[in-house]
Amino acid sequence: MMRGMGNMQGMMKQVQKMQKEMVKAQEALNEREFTGESTNGYVKITITGDRKVKQVAIDPAIVDPEDVEMMEDLVAMAMNDVIQKVEKEIEATMGKYTKGISGF
Repeated sequence: MMRGMGNMQGMMKQVQKMQKEMVKAQEALNEREFTGESTNGYVKITITGDRKVKQVAIDPAIVDPEDVEMMEDLVAMAMNDVIQKVEKEIEATMGKYTKGISGF
């Protein structure tokens, strides 16, 4: 009966170690910056891994008061691009901790 308790304690230590590693990985990911851009790089958006916008850069050459819709489309394109990059990195970084665990 005691042998099973030793295995349980060992497993709990492994789980606690994995939790600490997950927290560190998430914190590092949150601090990283990702940049997405529209076609030809006219609009660039930089966000952190925790999805906070750090910078929006718009090439002055595309600023046309008569065509605001084009700029809006380019901003949306850049935003979607950077979100996709962050999601891909989250999956690559955190996926190793959640593979095989139901509910994740």
